[in-house]
Amino acid sequence: MTQRKPAAVVRLPAASKLFVLDTNVLMHDPTSLFRFEEHDLYIPMATLEELDNNKKGMSEVSRNARQASRYLDEMITHGAGGIAGGIELAAHGDKSATGRLYLQTEAINGELPARLASGKSDNQILAVVMHLQELHPQRPVILVSKDINMRIKAHALGLAAEDYFNDKALEDTDLLYTGARALPADFWDRHGKDMESWQQGGCTFYRVRGPLCPKLLLNEFVYLEADRPFHAQVREAGGRTAVLATLRDYAQQRHNVWGITARNREQNFALNALMNSQIDFVTLLGQAGTGKTLLTLAAGLMQTLEHKTYTEIIMTRVTVPVGEDIGFLPGTEEEKMNPWMGALEDNLDVLNKTDDDTGEWGRAATRDLIRSRIKVKSLNFMRGRTFIHKYLILDEAQNLTPKQMKTLITRAGPGTKVVCLGNIAQIDTPYLTEGSSGLTYVVDRMKGWSHSGHVTLVRGERSRLADYAAEAL
Repeated sequence: MTQRKPAAVVRLPAASKLFVLDTNVLMHDPTSLFRFEEHDLYIPMATLEELDNNKKGMSEVSRNARQASRYLDEMITHGAGGIAGGIELAAHGDKSATGRLYLQTEAINGELPARLASGKSDNQILAVVMHLQELHPQRPVILVSKDINMRIKAHALGLAAEDYFNDKALEDTDLLYTGARALPADFWDRHGKDMESWQQGGCTFYRVRGPLCPKLLLNEFVYLEADRPFHAQVREAGGRTAVLATLRDYAQQRHNVWGITARNREQNFALNALMNSQIDFVTLLGQAGTGKTLLTLAAGLMQTLEHKTYTEIIMTRVTVPVGEDIGFLPGTEEEKMNPWMGALEDNLDVLNKTDDDTGEWGRAATRDLIRSRIKVKSLNFMRGRTFIHKYLILDEAQNLTPKQMKTLITRAGPGTKVVCLGNIAQIDTPYLTEGSSGLTYVVDRMKGWSHSGHVTLVRGERSRLADYAAEAL
């Protein structure tokens, strides 16, 4: 009996690290192929099989699977030196990716523990990682996966495994920009020298100079709680000087917005951002009950029906169910979206009761007028649209990926204001974390732009029961 010669083993050149990519990394971010700088990448056959199984459909995951396959096809077709020798990544993507891409070109019969089923794709990938580790003892071989259980299994087998971190806008969400800054008690002593002050448009402006000025961002809210509280917004920032403008006090009934007044400092900041026509993009973060939707709708109605700044309000949100899905819904696009818009109805009930003088008939007429100016749209049909002079509200924005967020915000045409609402502690979609959510991404990227504003609402104003439940449960 003649013994079969073993397949020729391709020795990879010694480099800093060799990353083995799990399928979910490519389905989460197809451009991850170009995000590993000088390190080499290895894609097992099981990863390609899983990409093939997930390519059908119109979901974000299916689109990403197809895009990853296109990248791989382009690299293999135009790659010099063949698959076995590794394909240079720099020739096909970002020039900072100087490593090589290797595909599995031979059958690998790695010895896995008997308790792990050999037919499962995850275990086949683990077998490949073990084989590569034995083959290249001189270099670190690391599995990259978004699947927590896959990483746990890898660690249990003594293999190195990591999450994919490149998609994170921020490593620690505690460092996320809050939109407000407490001024030190000695602020005026250190910044009041040669200060200029003037009044314009109902606001008092202060041009200050001092060590804090370089840290201030445009449209950031600053406050100093002393005997006479000072609340202002940064209108100009650069170098050692900054211009601060006092805010309108929306806590006073005479400045109410559609009958709503600010109940705390952050709500006042939010209303100042929402009612400012020079600010085109506003993000409001905060836990349940902080007033995000109510303030946004009140400001939208005031500017649509009273000031005529916008022609209508468009509200949309990601349709991710908390429990089991209730299946298909009948009706038009708006009727299908109505079950998801309970928050809209609840807040409209509150806003409709703010005027007690009109009576029942007046309230009914107001309700019909309001409903005629609010359109509920599905995210699925947003691509390719342009909204002109609209007030666009993206509710539950924490469930959007950075790519989806970009798609939606770029729908804004001339005169449109976009408001994103969300709570990054309530993410319902798989593969998204607080650090990689589209909401975290836009807050971090848009801060400091002269036409954007951000406020993190911290105090619940729903009820004493809701406040206690948020803390105790």
